[in-house]
Amino acid sequence: MSRKKWLAVVPIAALVLTACGDNDTDTTDDVTTEETDVTTEETEEVTEETDEVTEETDENGETEEEAAVERADADLVIWADDTRRPVLEEFAQRFEDEQGLSVVVQEVAFDDIDDNVIQQAPAGEGPDIFVGAHDWLGGLVASGVVAPLDLAGAEDQYFDVAVQAFSFDGTNYGLPYGTENIALVRNTELAPERPETLEDMIEVGNAAVEDGDADIAVGWQQDPADVYHNYWVVTGAGGYVFAQNEDGSYDADDVGIDSEGGLRAAELFGEMADSGFVNQDVSYDVMIDSFANGRTPFAITGPWALPDFEDVEYTVEPLPTVDGNPAGPFVGVQGFFISAFAENELAARTFVLDFMGTEEAQLEMYEANPRIPAMISAFEQVADDEIVAGFGEAGETGFPMPAIPEMGSVWTAWQDGYTNIFQGVDPAEAFEEAADQVRELIGL
Repeated sequence: MSRKKWLAVVPIAALVLTACGDNDTDTTDDVTTEETDVTTEETEEVTEETDEVTEETDENGETEEEAAVERADADLVIWADDTRRPVLEEFAQRFEDEQGLSVVVQEVAFDDIDDNVIQQAPAGEGPDIFVGAHDWLGGLVASGVVAPLDLAGAEDQYFDVAVQAFSFDGTNYGLPYGTENIALVRNTELAPERPETLEDMIEVGNAAVEDGDADIAVGWQQDPADVYHNYWVVTGAGGYVFAQNEDGSYDADDVGIDSEGGLRAAELFGEMADSGFVNQDVSYDVMIDSFANGRTPFAITGPWALPDFEDVEYTVEPLPTVDGNPAGPFVGVQGFFISAFAENELAARTFVLDFMGTEEAQLEMYEANPRIPAMISAFEQVADDEIVAGFGEAGETGFPMPAIPEMGSVWTAWQDGYTNIFQGVDPAEAFEEAADQVRELIGL
């Protein structure tokens, strides 16, 4: 697949970071900044089989909420948005033919699925299976509406980060199918060689500005300071937000913002700010404009930004190493959940594991909505495209966005830490203060 074809098939809104916000902790606005403001008709429509959850104004000027989604009449009910529904209907028909059970795929706006499951499942009106983002998991588990899912030894068929994303307190709750993350987008004219290290990237970026070839050294949004886009430097320096257990789940009792590696990352941001490499005036729009117009050699962004870069010759690569270590960005993962109130749990598990846990299904999900396939063999089928390969390789060293409720206490506190560094506060002091604030908020 050529770069131009990739741009043609990517639905912009579908590649926006829908997996980044935990609905229970309301972190979405803090995580994704302006690129997540994109909206499309895909989140506005539902089929005649469902009732959309909306608000209408009555004659007194007050708002009224319409009926929530109601379960269709079938042996197996699946909830998915309009992008994924056509793929699921194909496999649902196969399941009907083989199992002799009726299956209905109901269309529900993506952003409405988790709330409707939490509200409707306990009353018997929810789905048996639903498609969603891994960082819904904290709210789903807390509400008791999602069932554990044993992958039956298939874990090694998927990228580690994808499997880890669906682990909560040592238990797996989903089958992954797609991942998304940031990577290094490089203007091949301004920067002909891939920067292997952060130091290399700083040198090339600053030189481009000094020579008058660029307006900014890197399109790396810091207005506002961006915890999500900065995390790869933290992990490369040996820091972390919360420690991970062996199965990849997060331990909220161990905050790593002011760990040795975290403080090293703070020092690096102080140095990058002092050299002018990172700039507090760079917003998402500035990043887009500067890279799209060939006025910066690099952009730190995700696939949602690529449609704006059609007029630039670029490639996508893993993020450079930090202090000799691989850089690990946050990774969002999407997959299939089974309701704890499924009317036919065995049939639900069979559909998810045996029908959607196949290379064919994972590739069809990719074609419908090009997130990087979570299944290794499916990824290998599409990795001849340099864009897919670049994001995939960047995500291989990444870390799943924490789905634990405590993550909601991180965004603003850590954002303030970065802002303080840009305003001249001692970097170590800025991160230590952010870590103390997080601990206080989560009761440590």
